[in-house]
Amino acid sequence: MKDSQLLDEYVELYMSSIKYVEDLVSEPTQAYQLSFEQYLIMKEIADDNSVSLIDIAKKRGVTRGAISRQIRVLLKLDYITQEIDPDDRRRLILNLTPSGQKTVEELNPKIHNRFASWMETFGKENAKQMLDLMNEFRHKIMVKDNQ
Repeated sequence: MKDSQLLDEYVELYMSSIKYVEDLVSEPTQAYQLSFEQYLIMKEIADDNSVSLIDIAKKRGVTRGAISRQIRVLLKLDYITQEIDPDDRRRLILNLTPSGQKTVEELNPKIHNRFASWMETFGKENAKQMLDLMNEFRHKIMVKDNQ
């Protein structure tokens, strides 16, 4: 296969599938006015009661500003609060509100069920192979491009 044909097939795949993956993944969160990324932030807060905005940004390898924009939405929706860390007053600890905790508890099984249905359709071995290829791409291409 020629490089130009490979590029054409990649573009076709991107236009018909890849760019819509986030929409597919985010479908259960939309009823709560959340993106999938915002849900993941809430899940991380639920799993670690001492996490800060900076901790999340470092873990994801993104800027504080990128996480801050997501946090602002979660604060506005009254899903999270920020409190000053008593041990380091420069640090803000993120916590779920009761509404945020309820939202995470309701979304967790919906996300898991959606993923399980994909695994049933696609097959666990195919999913594993796809993840391996995506991880290889990330390590060989994305990391190289960011250096």
